[in-house]
Amino acid sequence: MRLEGYANARELGGLPLSGGGVTPRRVFLRSESPDLLPPASWERLRDYGVRTIVDLRRADERAGDRGTRPHWAAVVTVDLHDAAFDERHWDDGLVGTALHYLEFLLEPPIAAVLETIADAEPGAVLVHCVGGRDRTGLVSALLLAIVGVETEAIVDDYLESVRNAPALAALQGVPNWEPNVSRLLADRGTSTEKSFRAFLAGLDVDAVLDAVTPARAEALRTWRGGLL
Repeated sequence: MRLEGYANARELGGLPLSGGGVTPRRVFLRSESPDLLPPASWERLRDYGVRTIVDLRRADERAGDRGTRPHWAAVVTVDLHDAAFDERHWDDGLVGTALHYLEFLLEPPIAAVLETIADAEPGAVLVHCVGGRDRTGLVSALLLAIVGVETEAIVDDYLESVRNAPALAALQGVPNWEPNVSRLLADRGTSTEKSFRAFLAGLDVDAVLDAVTPARAEALRTWRGGLL
């Protein structure tokens, strides 16, 4: 989505389903933190149908916000952070990457964010973290896999955040972490793309949905009624 204040935002609609057809638009969107959006960009999101914002950031990350969210958006915070998981993996520098996604699916925050998305009020749901790469990437991949989006399209959506990394870093005024991630993954004999493909190959969608109620699982399988 070409909006001022964004460098890594996009629709999850319009992606090819393995059984034919495409995912519906104006249901799920993903992005980095919307903290830099000017009023005009917020209004464009409102016009597009966004009514719920699911914020995956930690409390310390939210504390640095410089802007406020508009009154018309329901902002729901689901801290996609698990202290025990971080304790096991923080030192390798890859705690949020696809290298550890399969293990993280066993942690309680995943069920919590899926429940939040399923229970959101009518309207499009925007999911974000800080950069829109790792936490948002995991949740987006789940939403796409649940409805059977073609594997190559899921991979391409994930790698779009890598391609957007230089522009995102410049916009947010932070270093581009991608070269470091690539180096750390290479040291483990893999890469961003390979580790993400391995995650998809090992993903059990039914097991993920078993962690939520049947009604919520149905809401996710139908993309909140957008796919019937």
